Amino acid sequence: MKSLLTCFALILTLPVAATAQSRSEVRFEPGNYGAMVEGQITGHDYADYTVAARGGQELFAEIDVVESDGYGTVYFNILPPGSDDVAIWIGSTEGDTARIELPEDGTYTLRVYQMGNDRDTGATTSFRLDLSIQ
Repeated sequence: MKSLLTCFALILTLPVAATAQSRSEVRFEPGNYGAMVEGQITGHDYADYTVAARGGQELFAEIDVVESDGYGTVYFNILPPGSDDVAIWIGSTEGDTARIELPEDGTYTLRVYQMGNDRDTGATTSFRLDLSIQ
């Protein structure tokens, strides 16, 4: 019994990975080539927004912080079709606005995330992501 309690106590002290991730498909209204997405992330969480496009089209994306209980360090990466973690645009190094020609047909993922103190302290940041494909 004592070893069981020791194991249980050890499990309670282990760090827990963030699991509250979200994934949303972005669809444009008929006649429109753009959409405004609003969301919120906390700490290590991230939010994925997917959009279907053809190679050669231009993707425009811009992120703005609406509100944060931290510093508002929110970014987005653009992942090509079939990629889980390898990005063709890295917002933390390339900026808050992307305008890129897409290399292939498929579903692209825009992954919104926090870095630094906001991520590490569990800050919550609300954001707006402006997307268009032409």
